[in-house]
This record gives sequence, C-alpha cells and structure tokens, in this order.
Amino acid sequence: MGTCGIGRGAELLFDSFERIIKERNLDIILKKTGCFGFCSEEPLVNIYMPGFPLIIMHNVSDIDVIPIITGILKGIMPYRNVLCRIEEWDFLTGKFEFGKGLTDYPLWNEVPFFKWQKKIVLRNCGLIVPDDIEEYVAVGGFFPLYKALCDMTPSTVIDEVKASKLRGRGGAGFPTGVKWEMMAKKEAPQKYIICNADEGDPGAFMNRNEIESDPFMLVEGMTIGAFAMGASKGVVYIRAEYPLAVRRLKSAIAQAKEYGLLGENIFNSGFSFDIDIVEGAGAFVCGEETALIHSIEGKSGRPTPRPPYPAEKGLYGMPTNINNVETWCNIPVVLSKGGEWFTATGTEKSAGTKVFSLVGKVKNTGLIELPLGSTLETIVFKIGEGTGTQKRVKAVQTGGPSGGCIPVEYLNTPVDYESLNSLGSIMGSGGMVVMDQDNCMVDVARYFTEFSNGESCGKCTPCREGLAQTLKILNKFTQGKATESDIFALETLGKVIRSTALCGLGQTAPNPVLTTLRYFRDEYDHHMIEKKCEPGVCQELFSALCENSCPLHMNIPRYLQLLKEDKLQDAFESTLRDNPLPSSIGRICHFHCQMKCRRESIDASVSQGDIHRYISDTAYTEGFAKNVYERLIKSKLPQTHKKIAIVGSGPAGLTAAYYLVRLGHDVTIFESESEAGGILRWGIPKYRLPLEILDREIHFIKELGVNFVFETRIGKDIQMADLERDYNIIILAIGAHKDVSLGINGGELNGVLSGMDFLKTVARDIKPDIGKHVVVVGAGNVAIDAARSAQRFGAEVTVVYRRMKSDMPANKDEIKGAEIEGVNFLFLCNPKEILADTNDRVRGIELMKMACGDIDLSNRRKPVPTGESFILPCDTVIMAVGEEVDATFVKEYGVRVASNGNIDSDHFSFITNHPKIYAVGDAVTGPATAAEAMGIAKKAAEVIDYKLMNKRRFHKLFRGFDYSDEVPLKPEGGNRHYTFKRPLEERIGNFNEINLGYSKEQAYEEASRCLRCDVRVIVNTEEE
Repeated sequence: MGTCGIGRGAELLFDSFERIIKERNLDIILKKTGCFGFCSEEPLVNIYMPGFPLIIMHNVSDIDVIPIITGILKGIMPYRNVLCRIEEWDFLTGKFEFGKGLTDYPLWNEVPFFKWQKKIVLRNCGLIVPDDIEEYVAVGGFFPLYKALCDMTPSTVIDEVKASKLRGRGGAGFPTGVKWEMMAKKEAPQKYIICNADEGDPGAFMNRNEIESDPFMLVEGMTIGAFAMGASKGVVYIRAEYPLAVRRLKSAIAQAKEYGLLGENIFNSGFSFDIDIVEGAGAFVCGEETALIHSIEGKSGRPTPRPPYPAEKGLYGMPTNINNVETWCNIPVVLSKGGEWFTATGTEKSAGTKVFSLVGKVKNTGLIELPLGSTLETIVFKIGEGTGTQKRVKAVQTGGPSGGCIPVEYLNTPVDYESLNSLGSIMGSGGMVVMDQDNCMVDVARYFTEFSNGESCGKCTPCREGLAQTLKILNKFTQGKATESDIFALETLGKVIRSTALCGLGQTAPNPVLTTLRYFRDEYDHHMIEKKCEPGVCQELFSALCENSCPLHMNIPRYLQLLKEDKLQDAFESTLRDNPLPSSIGRICHFHCQMKCRRESIDASVSQGDIHRYISDTAYTEGFAKNVYERLIKSKLPQTHKKIAIVGSGPAGLTAAYYLVRLGHDVTIFESESEAGGILRWGIPKYRLPLEILDREIHFIKELGVNFVFETRIGKDIQMADLERDYNIIILAIGAHKDVSLGINGGELNGVLSGMDFLKTVARDIKPDIGKHVVVVGAGNVAIDAARSAQRFGAEVTVVYRRMKSDMPANKDEIKGAEIEGVNFLFLCNPKEILADTNDRVRGIELMKMACGDIDLSNRRKPVPTGESFILPCDTVIMAVGEEVDATFVKEYGVRVASNGNIDSDHFSFITNHPKIYAVGDAVTGPATAAEAMGIAKKAAEVIDYKLMNKRRFHKLFRGFDYSDEVPLKPEGGNRHYTFKRPLEERIGNFNEINLGYSKEQAYEEASRCLRCDVRVIVNTEEE
C-alpha cells in the first residue's frame, strides 16, 4: 500500500477488510504490501490461497469486500475485477512458486501494462510487506550483503559493479563502478555515502514508491556500497513531504539494526556501518549534489563549483559518494546475479533497466520498469495504451523541469542517455509526462520555466536573471504580446544559460524552452502572429473555449445570449457575419465547439450548431433574413478595383469570396461544375443538406456581388497565365476530391466505384446501377454517406473497415444513423481482392480478417492480419478509403506541391511560392471538415486584403451587439435537448432531410444551458 493507493482509497478498503475479518473471527491473514505500480487501477488487492496462483484484483471498492471474503472462505477465487494471476515470481535474489490454474485470468506479463516490463529494481514491490524484514529475507534479501562482506573484498565488489556497466540513475548517467572506485581510492579518517532521495520533478514518484514498497533493498544496497568504498556512515536525504516513505525507511533501518544487519561488526566481518535520515524541506535545487551536501550540513542549499568533487571533499569536508535511490537498489541484484547477467539487459552503453513514472494524458498511469533501449513508443502506446480518449498524443516530456518535450513523430527513439540527449532532452530521474492535443506547448515551457525560476537558488546570474527574463518573455507569448525578436531572445537566453549556469540544474533548465522551440515552433508562431492558443490554455488569447475551438471563430456565446434575449435578428446577423453559410454548416459541421464546451463537465455540451441552424432557418421562415442581408450589402466597403480570381466554389472558395467582396474587391469564382457548392453540393447527400438550403445561402453571396464562371476548367478552358495577367490575386480553393486507390486486384472491374463519384452521381439525381448487394470500403464521412445513399436505392449495404468501430473517423451521429437504417458493418476486415464473374463484373470481395495489435501513433489499435480470409458476395464495391488533392494543373504552372500532394503554402499568409497565388481549404490541409476549410479561407481573406490595401480593414466587417453579460448563479436549461429526427419509416427510398431541427422552445432552452464562460470577473485587490 503506497501513497498512490492510499490516495485512491486503499487504506479505507484495508480497514473494511480488517473490520469484517475481526468481527467474524476469520482465519484470514491480512497484510499491507507495497505498490505493484499500476496506479490508475488502484486499489489493488492480492489474494493468495495455497495451491492457486496469486490473484491481483484492481479497482476494488467497499462493495467487493464481502464477496471477496465469502469466496475465500468457500475456496473460490473472485470473478470480478481480476487484473491478472501470478503463478511464479523471480525475486532475483530468490524464487517463489505460488501455484497453477485459474487460466481464465491472464498472466501478469500478458497484461499490456506489464507485458513489456522487466522488474529488477521493483522486483519485490507489491509482493512483500515493506515493514517486515523477515519477508525481505525470505525472498533472498541481505544474502547479497552477506556475499559481499564474507566472500568478497571491496575491490571485487567494485569490479562486479563496473562489469555490470550500471550508470547512475539520478539523471547524469555517470558509470557507478568508476565513481565508486574514485571514492575507494581516497584515504580519509571518515568517509560518507549519501542516498539522494530528494525527488523534486513534478509528476515523478519513482523514489518515493521504491522506498515505500521495499525500503530494505535501499538499506542493503547502501551497506554494500559503503563496504566497497570504505565508508562507515550513510545519509538518506529525503523529502519531508514523503511521510510514508520516511516512516517505512526508519522502520527498515531500525529492524536492520535489531537483526545485526546495520551497526557494529555486521556478519562478524569487522565492517560497521550506520544510516541516518535527513529530511529536506523540498527545495528542488537540493537535488544537485553540492547543494544537497550543504543542506545536510545545516547550511543554505546552494550549489558550489566543482572541482573539488564530493569524492574529494564532500560532507563535512570528507570524501563522499552520492547515488540516487534507484542506483543503490540495483546493487543487491548486481551482486546476486553478477555483472555479466546485468549487462544482458539494456544496450551496450546503457545496461539494465530504468524505472519511470508514467503520468499525464495516458490511459495507464503508474510506475514502470523496462530495459534501457526500449522505445518511447513502447512506453506510451504499448504500456500506456495511448491517451485512452479520442485525442491523440502530442508529446512526451522526459526529465522533469530539466528535460525536454519530444514530439510524437520521434517516439520510436530508444530510451537511453545518448538518444534522449540527441533530441535535446535528458533521462533525468525518470519522470515521463504524456501530453495530448489539449496541451499548449508554449504554456508547458512557461510552466517548467516558472518552476525552475522559482526553485533557483539565486547564486549565479545566468540562472537567477536568465530564467526570470525567459519567463517574462514566455508570458508575453501567452498574452499575445510577443514579437519575432522574442523568439531570438528565447533561443539566445537558453543557449547562454545552458553554457554558463553554475550547476547542472541551471544548465538544463532551458531544455523545455529549447525543445518546444525546436519541435513546436508553429505553436509559438500561432501565439505571436495570430494571437491564438489553439488548445485553449492561454486564457488571455480567447474569450470562450467554444469560440476558440471553432475554426471560424464564431462568437458562440454572443448568438446564444441574443437568442435567449429574443433578439433573433441580431442573433442571425451575428452568425452571418462570422459564417457565410450558417444554415448549411449548422447541419453538417463536426461541431468542434462542442468538443470543448465546459457544460460537458456538468452533464453534456451545448448544441451550438443546432442552435445557429435554428436561428438562420428561422430568419428565412419569419422573413427577416432579407433585412439582415440588406444591411450587410449596404455595409460593403467602397470599391477597391482590385480583382481576385478564386478557383473552386466549395466551402473555402465561397468563404474567401464572401469576405473579400464585402471588403470592396472585385471577386470572380471559376468553377468546373455547372453549379456552386463543391463538396457541399456534390459530396453530401440531400438527406443531410437539402440543396434549397445551400442554394439560398449561395444566392446571397451572388447578391453581394461575387461573379461565378461555371463549367470552366483551369488549364483547359482557361490558363493560369490568363488569370495571372487579368487578376491581382489568385486563390486556389480546389478541395481534395480525388479518391485514394486501395491498390488491390480487381479495382478496375465493372461495378467498382469511387465514393466521391458515386455521391456525385446521386447528387445529379441519376439512379446508379448498383444491384442488390453493395459493399462500401472505408469508415470516413464519404463512406457512411455512400452507404446510406446506396441503402436508399434498395440495396443491402455492408460497410467494411479494417479497424474497430470506436476507431471510425466518421461523424458519430452519421454512424448511428446508418445503423438505425439497417446498414451492416464488418469490422476488423481488410479487402484483399475484388472478385469478378465471367463478364468482368464484380461478384464478391475477399476480406482478410484482422486482429487488434498494439496502439499506434494515431492512438488506435493497429490492425494485424490473422491470415484468415473469407468471401463476401456483392454486386458493387464502393471504395471510400480517403481523398487527396489533385493539383496537377497547379504543379504544371510551377506552384510548389508538397510530397503528400497538398499545395505548399505558408501557414499564416497562405501564399505559395508564386507571389500572386494563394491556397486555402482542403487544397492545403488535405481532407478536413467544411468548417476547417472555411476557417482557413476566412483568415486568408484578411491577409490578402492587407496585402492589397496595406491597411488593417478586416475588423470593419463586424460590429458589436447589445446583450447581457449576467451569468446565472446556477446552471440553467436542464439536460441537453435533441433535435427532432424523421421517423425511420419515412426515410425509406427517399432523400428527405432527416434532422428536422429544434422547435422554438427547445432552441431557447438549449441556449440557456450556456455557462457564459466568456464572461470574466476582474477583481481589484488594491485597497481603496
């Protein structure tokens, strides 16, 4: 039972077991063990009945106590909450066989969290009683000490440690045997050894857990080391805020003395050694060895220059050796198994294992130990099993405040001292923090810099002043006040501090800043250029999380409040100024806003999209849309006589045109199809987006003055050179409509269709010849739209996907709708070949069965072929495995195209390598949501207007509205309201709209659920 278990209720659970056992006078032995490491599954309960394996239960609560005790009395193992079984255990200093059987439960090393681990330091943790020296001796404890004192000499002990290639586990990684040898050669009347248990890294708890769970291994390791180096006194410097670890260590020392394993003449060898405990006040700098020594001496904990090194002049001026807890804990195993055995684990330069505390945005948190050289990917995705949510891992921070932030694309890096250093990070003592998309890397750098600055001893100028200035600059970024010169200043300060600070802590303090600048420079640029924090952490850069996460940055709280106050016309105008297609997007958006809504912490997010759809639909049905349109037309800025050509009339093209024409520019859209809308018209079925809704919003864009040239292909009907000659600016908004080929046999057969081509056929009101049985391959929105459309033509449809249902990228509401309508789904199946009949038409598809592998970088389980396949008969196969950009004509004109086929443009200016050509939407990002494409186009319109006019004018397209900022004292509106849906029987054989939207009462009630987190209270703390 460690601190983590106690924090999750283990002590209370123990009391419940103890009370019932005493009340019933049961013959059951109840003990407190240490922590087995799986913190996120605490409380853990070990159950052992002779002849059976040891059973470990997880997430045990009070309600499980009586069933567990009842089962034990009946000789029946519990069936609930069983994590794993242990049949035998190698304590490395001894072995124990528990028993066989109970094969319905996985072995401990079959559980993902433990599967990749190798327990050397943690060999006893969670399996013995940490307060009982006899249990430690029973598993072979103190036998290595006996071997050292009775069968070896100090020099042969050091030789064995050198042979093991054990490196210091405190962070620096200096060879332990070499360090001991230096100390042993020093002649002095008194020598000291010190255990550095001053674990100060945020999120790190390795040393605490090791001492809480097995303090005797530390005592034994230090005693062996003292013998080898000729020291007679030892000190454990430990944080006072580790009360349980301190208590158990004191108990271990007392028991060791009582049994003659510490003190005078140990094992009658003539060697005497004793250990004292010094409790530190928690200063981070006291983890530095010279500062630690000063603290033990009762002085201020400040580092001093080296040399002399502690081995020459340390504690009280005497030769001193300092090692980390984990280093000492390895020593008994090195002597028991031998140095050569130890080197068989790990890498050539980094032997053995390393203990890490795995915390942060990861499913499985806890203490892990695995061979050095294992990859970060193994730790995060195999042991940690990813984030455990739909969000992806962004980075891993290793080494605490002195470490660095490593991006996900480098997670195949081996975890050893050299590899981490090459990435700009360090091993440190073993803290490892996983971060996801909700973490702002600028704020992460600020947090660690603030920590290091606050913990600086102040002795040297680079650390004292340099970190203070670094923090000041980082605060400018989080406030949106930074400039390009601040980037240079951060880099310069970091390099200067790193090369001139007095101690190792100061020298490594810039690592979080330097690594985030190295790997996440785009986030600094977002804060600096756009004054935006995309994860929504830096609060001075946004008003509300929903607005911040909306790609169009709609003022969502504003239109919700305006609706609530019955100011419908203002609410419509507010949405229209922010979004040119409010009715259309209100129907088909992924609603990024809902993913960050704070109301979800109470019950469920506010349905912002359904509300702005209601507002805009109501504007038409009640007739006031025309009034708002007229206001926007009249508020157009004066004609600039600047001509802009936009290629493509999809969401991005329409959005860019909408804002640029309102800014007074002459805008012409060139469209290859006969009507405008792009993916909205040709790729989204009418049951989701009726064309009359889209047409009325496009009509207003035409009324604003945008010119449309239809059925015109650039590069064929008109050349890029013509556009360059006739227009000041060209905007490429060509989307990503080219289907990705799966590249399997049979792809050319009659009856194999692409998802986009099929949806386009349906959109043209052409009945496709698809037969009675259709297979759709894919799991995105195109695949689901194609499946539901094919179903409406009377076909039996099966969607085939190589992963699991939870991994599908399509809109969850659309997946649910498909299931309701009878679409079949086959998961964990991958197309192998499309089969033909004698007329070269599709007759079936061969599918390979897949199994779930480990978590991959997409935070999903990797599909692994099983080797087993089957044939699914069908008449048509619709391939919808993804789309890509077709930028052939653009590339031919000399515009740079990235390796993935997307047009290469600047992330903030959207300009390509051609000075007059810009690119927006999916053409730049690849397939994304309509709202994301529109958001890019909206930002590009502002940039392009500034380029043309050399003035900041974009803000003139918006206006203020009068509404209340009063926040209700309690959440209002009740539970989330759901829109009316067309009954299933009314959907068969037609494309009538399914989502019928809110009633007036629903919309008003839903709007009132908003918590108004855009309203902030400024408290004046100054005295009047």
